[in-house]
Amino acid sequence: MNHSDSKFSFRYTLGERTFGFVNLADLMAKATPARSGDRLAGVAAQNAEERAVAQMTLADVPLKLFLEELLVPYEDDEITRLIIDEHDKQAFSPISHLTVGGFRDWLLSDLATSEMLTQIRPGVTPEMAAAVSKIMRNQDLIIVAKKCHVKTAFRNTIGLPGHLSTRLQPNHPTDDLTGIAASMLDGLLYANGDAVIGINPATDNVQQATRLIKMMDDVIQHYEIPTQSCVLTHVTNTLECIEQGAPVDLVFQSIGGTQATNDSFGFNLANLAEAQAAALSLKRGTVGNNVMYFETGQGSALSANANHGLDQQTCEARAYAVARKFSPLLVNTVVGFIGPEYLYDGKEITRAGLEDHFCGKLLGLPMGCDVCYTNHAQADQNDMDNLLTLLGVAGCTFVMGIPGSDDIMLNYQTTSFHDALYARRALGLKPAPEFDAWLAKMGIFKNNEQFVLNQQLPDAFYKPLNRLIGGQ
Repeated sequence: MNHSDSKFSFRYTLGERTFGFVNLADLMAKATPARSGDRLAGVAAQNAEERAVAQMTLADVPLKLFLEELLVPYEDDEITRLIIDEHDKQAFSPISHLTVGGFRDWLLSDLATSEMLTQIRPGVTPEMAAAVSKIMRNQDLIIVAKKCHVKTAFRNTIGLPGHLSTRLQPNHPTDDLTGIAASMLDGLLYANGDAVIGINPATDNVQQATRLIKMMDDVIQHYEIPTQSCVLTHVTNTLECIEQGAPVDLVFQSIGGTQATNDSFGFNLANLAEAQAAALSLKRGTVGNNVMYFETGQGSALSANANHGLDQQTCEARAYAVARKFSPLLVNTVVGFIGPEYLYDGKEITRAGLEDHFCGKLLGLPMGCDVCYTNHAQADQNDMDNLLTLLGVAGCTFVMGIPGSDDIMLNYQTTSFHDALYARRALGLKPAPEFDAWLAKMGIFKNNEQFVLNQQLPDAFYKPLNRLIGGQ
């Protein structure tokens, strides 16, 4: 790598040809594994040769440079200010002498224990995490993420090693309470729902959100389920629900990696701080007080025309700085939801899912993944099976569970209740311990150790259902 005062800040000579990269943002974008969103944005490498050279050049970049050459201007972006102002120099110290390539080697070494990775978290910026992910193979992303342990808690304990939690997602195209209740029962009978029972409302307003929040709370309280609920409405709606006395467990918001992206979503960091404080004041958690739930996705900044010329994965990693600030219970990358304009096929979706999970975990987030695709993407359920399995091996915190893997409200394909059961059985991963004990108490599993479902409907569910159909 050669620094130069010419129009190229980075140069690399390969044989008789010299490659130039305008600045750090350009180098990062060119080094990114191929994906359609970066091609759409006009920032991708022209070919595999330029990408390989960019990766070699990036490997020689000192980590310290990311604290000096800011990819989004400090004065223009509150997320950049958050990243720089809260960077922990002492935590950075053990790795401060490394280049991006040296950081990769260190992460893969036995020196990078789970305890050491926890120690350095506050010193790693999102841009450092994104940079090192760009020069890592899939297996590298998996093995390092597996060493990153992130535990959170509200009514149960999420993220313990050897566990895989699930979001029970009982969406309904008309928010029909009976339909939602049926999906909830179906999911609970497959041991889904320990991460959260979370509904995307078809009608998004305060009145409807409150109605759904109360319904889920009634079920959780009646059956004494050690889990939490969330209506995935805008943060300002949830704040109003709290002010009106609704039994809110978790505050949700979709977040992006630039201030302009979040402006397009209609919120800022102050809004999140206000909502977090309001949720904490309710004191509804029993074993912890992580009250925030965030969702992200590669491509959101570009779709809002707010990417500042950056590649989509770097923007995604910057969103994790927002999440980290508010100590969330759950963070979820909805990896294939935005569409093939951003992640074209199963290979790109798989790579993005592993990158997001790795970067989130390295930065200390309870990272889950909505393993999903839209019907016009070049992907199918076998691709999702592959990614689900890889994420399970990597220690993913949680995945989605939805009837038949088909979200009939949002119209995309994700993972089903059966898929989550498969992952737990194939990889020996258990639900959250408090939820696991509840499953045993309810008789949902015939054998909790081998994940064998009880063929009979548990009495607690059978009796009210029997009354509902007139005792027939």
